[in-house]
Amino acid sequence: MRIAIDAMGGDFAPGEIVAGALQGREVLDGGDEIVLVGDEVVLRQTLVSLKASPDTFRIFHAPDIIGMNESPIEAIRHKPKSSIAVMAHAASHRQVDAVLSAGNTGACVGACQLRMRTLPGVSRPGIAVVLPTYGGPVTICDVGANIACKPLHLYQYAIMASVYAREMFGILSPRVGMMNIGEEEAKGTDLIKKTRDLLKNDPNINFIGNLEGRDLFEGKCDVVICEGFVGNVILKLSEGMANMIFNAIRVELMTRNKLLGLWFKSIAKNIFKKYDYHEYGGALLLGVNGTSLICHGSSKARTIKNAIRACKKFYDKKINDQIVSAISKSAVTNNGA
Repeated sequence: MRIAIDAMGGDFAPGEIVAGALQGREVLDGGDEIVLVGDEVVLRQTLVSLKASPDTFRIFHAPDIIGMNESPIEAIRHKPKSSIAVMAHAASHRQVDAVLSAGNTGACVGACQLRMRTLPGVSRPGIAVVLPTYGGPVTICDVGANIACKPLHLYQYAIMASVYAREMFGILSPRVGMMNIGEEEAKGTDLIKKTRDLLKNDPNINFIGNLEGRDLFEGKCDVVICEGFVGNVILKLSEGMANMIFNAIRVELMTRNKLLGLWFKSIAKNIFKKYDYHEYGGALLLGVNGTSLICHGSSKARTIKNAIRACKKFYDKKINDQIVSAISKSAVTNNGA
């Protein structure tokens, strides 16, 4: 497979992104290829600074960069030579099989949807993030691609995320829950209630009902579906809460016993490594006609390496083909909801 990497996107681009691409070669097969997308002069200089040959990778020249704070739609329209736009264009013309970016999420989603289009039968793509919990990986969809959902969108997120969880993590029949303000069926917005009815009536979805936020970490489900606005808040809140708790414990222990505090610090590092988002690489944009992985803006080299591994696994398992098959067998279509 051929993976295009937006080497100019992210807080630590291009250095950490290119370093991750170099490390990522370890998880690929001999016939696979990594293509860097960005300013060619800058990227070749970066390769040299990392003690690699400037000709290590094929490079698609993209002189423009879409900043993290730019309006996605405006940026895509006015910066056709940006690394994100060039990367998506390459995928649409089958010059590459997968795309990967740690840049502007909205621009990446927009470019992929515009250029790569959606899979047959899919109404709207959604970002699927894996949340590492003590009970195992939980796939949340959507976490930011679609903040104006219809029942059909959430229903299809459940189908796509179930296929993803089954194939990527070996969960035979993923338990699907819908994020709500309470477990009771009477609670929730009209969108939630209509989506619940669609899920309950599909025997191919292992729907367990509504979930509350605290259920995420208690092993009650394998897949959580929600609107992109809600999912993004959940994701960022979880990251911040984890950092706050560990720092609070460390500071408290250090004030009581410095040796105990240092001992806890080493344990905390091991825990963070096990549950760190860097280990999962990034979030797949489910529903687009190709493989698109969106990484955290603060991605480091090992994040990119793991993202390359995730792209490889997703592509090799032909998950998109299985999503198309599952959508075609679903009870509701684009014309039915």
